[in-house]
Amino acid sequence: MSAFGGRIGFSGNLNAKKISPKKMPVWLWKLTNLPHVWRGWWRFVVADALRLAYFKGELRAKVLRSDGSVEDLGLLSLRVVTTAWVTAMATLMFDGSGPAATAYDYHDSGVGTTAENVSNTDIETTDGEARVSGTASNPAAGQYRNVGTIAYTTTKAITEHGLFSALTGGTLLDRSVFSAINVVNGDSIQFTYTLTFSAGG
Repeated sequence: MSAFGGRIGFSGNLNAKKISPKKMPVWLWKLTNLPHVWRGWWRFVVADALRLAYFKGELRAKVLRSDGSVEDLGLLSLRVVTTAWVTAMATLMFDGSGPAATAYDYHDSGVGTTAENVSNTDIETTDGEARVSGTASNPAAGQYRNVGTIAYTTTKAITEHGLFSALTGGTLLDRSVFSAINVVNGDSIQFTYTLTFSAGG
């Protein structure tokens, strides 16, 4: 009877590299978002030509990535000021009730994709993040501006934004829908909302 004995072994190095999804170039994102801008833009061209008075809500954004990079997406949307806000302003002028004119400081974002409508009273679908208070300014005669930055804690595709009169509930001034902005934990979006009041009629 015979016996066999011995050892066999393996050695080496294993290296791993994290491959992150390739980000969409900013110019390409702007191109995909053009239909959302166009839906509001042509209306103001017509209003200007006819010298009509209007409210113009303009939403811009910058994505602040967790690695420190900044993506300036520029103009996101030119829609839409809500009936709820117009009603609230008329009531405020009449008897002083309802949200103060200076209360519309609260930014919210979501993942809903249904087109804006003047009847909207909230964003369509929450993204799970709390609203944030922005900083108001008066950059030019007839303009109200508010800048707010929302930080994200999970991966999501942001497609809508609203400006409200309160941290929860409240009156929706404007809702905007745009092409998906993909974010991950640690990313933020700085929203700049400008409301322009034009004279005319």
